[in-house]
Amino acid sequence: MSSSEPASTTVPSEPAPGSPVRLALLDDHGLIVDSLASWFTDNAPDFTVVLRATNWMDLIRSPEFPVDLVLMDLQLADNVSIESRIRACRAAGAKVLVVSALDDEASRERCISAGAAGFVSKTLPAGELAELARRVARGERLRRGSSGRAVDATESAMTEDTDSAHLSPAEERALRLYAQGYSTVEVAERMDVGYETAKTYLRRVREKYARAGRPASRKSELIRRAAEDGLLE
Repeated sequence: MSSSEPASTTVPSEPAPGSPVRLALLDDHGLIVDSLASWFTDNAPDFTVVLRATNWMDLIRSPEFPVDLVLMDLQLADNVSIESRIRACRAAGAKVLVVSALDDEASRERCISAGAAGFVSKTLPAGELAELARRVARGERLRRGSSGRAVDATESAMTEDTDSAHLSPAEERALRLYAQGYSTVEVAERMDVGYETAKTYLRRVREKYARAGRPASRKSELIRRAAEDGLLE
């Protein structure tokens, strides 16, 4: 196992109802980390900043890791790729929102394809960033706006309501497995649920995409939806 990955793998889960979101801040500028931590502590009681880190290894080696959500800088002064960092967090059960000074499509696509729930600009006011973090913590995925650039709070609010399928963690995992080539029976086995339960998850996935105006009745369409939403490893 690579030293850049956590020691164990769990299924991503939602924070317990009513409990604060356990938040980690990862940025190689300590002043940014401290400033965000202070803002969340003073203004967002639905979050608890349990981990501050200025490098990748400090994050994953902390006894507080994994957390519910990581706000992660795109560029760190280490040799671990953003894709590896995102996938390691996702494998450990943590959602990821990438916060970057770069506002380019290539960087955004790299992050979303690796499994990040969103890619936003560091220029956002802290209040807007917190609102996006809430939505990611609830299981939403922030999609790009019609301009094709990294989303900001206004664009994500418009696009998320119109074309997001709002999949639950179980539905998302069923889709990931199914899109990777596993049969419904194998999806059920890997999720340790009954066949009918796995079948229901996949039916709900198709229905949710259909309601969002993104057809997914055929397997090829379902795989395309998964790829668009960054659910394929």
